[in-house]
Amino acid sequence: VQLQASGGGLVQPGGSLRLSCAASGFTLRYYAIGWFRQAPGKEREGVSCISSSDDGSTYYVDSVKGRFAVSRDNAKNTVYLQMNSPKPEDTAVYYCATGREYGGSCPPVNWRYWGQGTQVTVSS
Repeated sequence: VQLQASGGGLVQPGGSLRLSCAASGFTLRYYAIGWFRQAPGKEREGVSCISSSDDGSTYYVDSVKGRFAVSRDNAKNTVYLQMNSPKPEDTAVYYCATGREYGGSCPPVNWRYWGQGTQVTVSS
């Protein structure tokens, strides 16, 4: 089981960026996926979570509601995090994870498998 997060980089405030989380070794559609971030000196926080494809429920932390969107491409075994109108405070290393049940929230604990992280820097 492996997760590969990618798509990070430098983006201007108000721009857009799409992060990808590609899975190998298992079929992603049957599992909940979480996106998390950790900024320097801060604790890791849950950004967005999506349940398995049968349900499709999503969660967003308040600070990204209306700006970020999580989605799946089952044919590519990949989950995306579309980041629209990013702000400097969104700067962090972003991780994807799987391996726990979706329970309506997105705590950054007890996920069994983690991707390696991708740096997102929002700056003009």
